[in-house]
Amino acid sequence: MLLRERPAHGYELLDQLPELTGERVDMGNLYRFLRLLEAEGIVRSQWDDDAPGPSKRIYELTSEGQALLEEWARALRDARGRIDTFLTSYERR
Repeated sequence: MLLRERPAHGYELLDQLPELTGERVDMGNLYRFLRLLEAEGIVRSQWDDDAPGPSKRIYELTSEGQALLEEWARALRDARGRIDTFLTSYERR
């Protein structure tokens, strides 16, 4: 979801993910996951040589990744609706 907003370096994602997930994310796990997403065609990356310091890989969401994100959001909305229906019924009893 963060890459939907704009392309980002791994360190930027690492800093922003706790706000989204509520937990700190392990750097090694993040990079392994980004490589997996890239192999699946969900994200793409390229080296950013223009930033100060050593070159960094910048990641961006592909059109396939955008479509998958929209599908996940739709599935979560549907699940939220079922959960709300359940809780409303539960609380009435």
